[in-house]
Amino acid sequence: MIRLKMIIMVLLSVFAIGITVVYAQDTAAKDAAAPEAWSPSTAGPITTWTAPLCSKNKLAVQPLFFYTHTRGEFDSEGDYHSLGKGNRESQYQQQLLLEYGITDKLEIDIHTTYSENYAKDGDARAHSDGFADEWLYARYCLQEESKSMPCTTVLFQLKAPTGKYKHDEDSKLDSDVMGTGSWDPGFGVIMTKHLKPFVLHGDLTYTVPQKVNIDGITSHAAPYANYDFAVEYILPKGFNLMAELNGVCQGDRKEFGKNVPASDSSSLVFAPGVGWSNDKIQMLVAYQRTLCGTNVDANDSVVFTIMHTF
Repeated sequence: MIRLKMIIMVLLSVFAIGITVVYAQDTAAKDAAAPEAWSPSTAGPITTWTAPLCSKNKLAVQPLFFYTHTRGEFDSEGDYHSLGKGNRESQYQQQLLLEYGITDKLEIDIHTTYSENYAKDGDARAHSDGFADEWLYARYCLQEESKSMPCTTVLFQLKAPTGKYKHDEDSKLDSDVMGTGSWDPGFGVIMTKHLKPFVLHGDLTYTVPQKVNIDGITSHAAPYANYDFAVEYILPKGFNLMAELNGVCQGDRKEFGKNVPASDSSSLVFAPGVGWSNDKIQMLVAYQRTLCGTNVDANDSVVFTIMHTF
């Protein structure tokens, strides 16, 4: 049932984006005589990549602040179960994305995260904080945006296991787990298209986790794919509205070389937001909600981000 729901949601999102494209193309046709390319400044979506890169020798600094509340979980069949009475899980995250242009077509990025995790199970309470896994990226622009084609960028990524992934104490209620312990290389493609008054973004990435030993268990997570779609609607006076869908799917993991049945995972997250920008800074406030999934937490998050380029 959950897979059917996810398929329906993805189809609906593609249909909605298609409708947006048709409408935007009609609007863009009316502005075809514009002397300059239309490219408004925005903070972009929360999770979905944007294809345009930093210019040569430019540094973009983007901190992101998350407050996440876990309201329940989706089991291996995709059924939702709320947290039991007296249980609670929440998280504060401070993330920082740095983007630096090596050339006009090549940039390198670093994404770091510091987490504060809180858990409550009956009378037991736990709090842990620390750095999560770090992400390193190299992005190369294959094609600049043209009248008929989107800006297209390829992505090469590597997750470094800098976050704690082994348990020290059961009393931590799993709040001390910050990472996966695995080096995860991956690659992807990103597209962005300006169709006044809309900006459309989409990306698809594929990541391959490596084998790792966690608490005496040799574990090997399956490869996973992320797919993201986002639409920005540009309003007067620097304001914009944003909506995005973020999906991920991953197969069963292996322990000691054998598949663990029903250990696959998937999720679909929806996020609306509102932003304000000028030539110097770009800001966005958004709300993320896990709509459905398998073997994942059901989370609600409030996100704020601000971006500045030096």
